Amino acid sequence: MLNKIKNLIIYIFLSIWLVITGYPLVFLVQNSFKIRMEFFRNPVWSLPEKFTLQNYIDVMESGFYIYFINSIIVCFISVAIIIIVSALASYAISRIDFKYNKIVYILFLAGMMIPIHSTLIPIYKITLSMGLYDRLSALIGPYVAFSLPISVFILTGFINDIPYELEEAAIIDGASRFRIFKDIILPLVKPAIATVAIYNLTLLWNQFAYALVLTSSPSKRILTLGLFEFQGQHGINIPLTLTALFLSVLPLIILYVFLQEHIIKGMTAGALKG
Repeated sequence: MLNKIKNLIIYIFLSIWLVITGYPLVFLVQNSFKIRMEFFRNPVWSLPEKFTLQNYIDVMESGFYIYFINSIIVCFISVAIIIIVSALASYAISRIDFKYNKIVYILFLAGMMIPIHSTLIPIYKITLSMGLYDRLSALIGPYVAFSLPISVFILTGFINDIPYELEEAAIIDGASRFRIFKDIILPLVKPAIATVAIYNLTLLWNQFAYALVLTSSPSKRILTLGLFEFQGQHGINIPLTLTALFLSVLPLIILYVFLQEHIIKGMTAGALKG
């Protein structure tokens, strides 16, 4: 009987938490189908009197898809580079015993303590001197640099927990370092890689400061900067702005649905360490 009461309390708590965390998304969706005057005339939590896709059409015709495509290009290229570089660096730090091993690892960890905004002016000057200003490629370098420390930290911890005996057996069979990394290490750290990928993708997808400083042309704007301009342009039409917000978070929701199993495995493995 006591266990049933405990389970009931847990279910009630989880249901309340689901409503609290899930309603903002429901709010975006239901109001994206309203016209502007209906939003002000009726309660904001009411269902649309008549469902319309006009807001979605207007958002796309405003050039929103350009910001969307730019964000996809920048974020996915950056995340791919982050995964490759952080996986190789983590393997070297964890498995290769070289003179400055610990120093290199400490330098990576120190990168997590650097505030992003304190680097905007130096990065802006470097970008200008390299001739990359107002290009999408100008965002990739800073994105990768400031995502590597946490990525290396996560992956190094996972690789440290892989039994070294597996590699010793492969070395006896004549496997090279690269083959050990590709055929043994990478398959075992897939949950960690999925965690790193979704964490960095979410972080970079919502990045604003670098895009504001390093780009200026409308054709080079990413999603967050586009939403900022969109809000200024259509500040009175709240349903239109909410529609743009919903479309901006939709890719992350879809990605999480497909990767949730790997993400949960990665988080669970990390929680069981030690």
